[in-house]
Amino acid sequence: MGKLNAPIDQLPRRVLTVFFLIDTSGSMQGGKISSLNVAIRDTLPMLESLSSENTDTEIKIAALQFASGCDWMYPRPMPVEDFEWNDLEASGLTSLGAAYQELNKKMSQTTGFMQEANASCAPVMILFSDGVPTDDAKHGLEHLKTNNWYKAAIKIAVAIGDDANKDVLKEFVNNNSEAVLTVHNVEDLKKMIYIVSVTASQVASKGVSVGVEAPESRQDEVMLDIKKAIKKDSSLKGVDVGADCEENKGTDDWTNW
Repeated sequence: MGKLNAPIDQLPRRVLTVFFLIDTSGSMQGGKISSLNVAIRDTLPMLESLSSENTDTEIKIAALQFASGCDWMYPRPMPVEDFEWNDLEASGLTSLGAAYQELNKKMSQTTGFMQEANASCAPVMILFSDGVPTDDAKHGLEHLKTNNWYKAAIKIAVAIGDDANKDVLKEFVNNNSEAVLTVHNVEDLKKMIYIVSVTASQVASKGVSVGVEAPESRQDEVMLDIKKAIKKDSSLKGVDVGADCEENKGTDDWTNW
């Protein structure tokens, strides 16, 4: 006779993939890329805590760098507790269009990263850039916009300094102007990486599964929480919220890192 009190297998958790899309072109050299490396590495433990405390959702990380071409840090999204950040270096051009094409290719449930489709939350996509694309970003984005995972994703863009093309970043976040945040110094960049990553993951991990039909993005909810966090922290008064800001609140200074 079998055991009456045999343990019941635990139901598998849903998967939330957080995509970091990182400009590593030559203009990111120095304080920008150094502070970004530190900030993401320091943020990962918080994302690990979110994942371990959530009995319904597991957080995975995928990082794509783009310069003269694009490369994934690891060949597949990894559970955040296993993800080790490899410091990125900056050089070359700004192949944002190639990054869009690569992201679109990998967001496939048959051959790409999203093979756990029926048990996946809509992903989080955070784009960091300080310049202007040197390839055909519009063409790449047109293809990406046909992808249901992109449509459902929470999308945030962080403009690193005044030279970033905010119109391009605005297009990535589906013309949601407020989802473009501009930072002007190392400390603000570090804080915003933490706030954006954790806030977006907190909201997305409570979302419903995507399956075949993607739900509407919860981006507005995320932006409301991010704006509250910025307003609450007086040290972030130099961060510009929105791509259509007529006047910068902060002054670029990337020397102290």
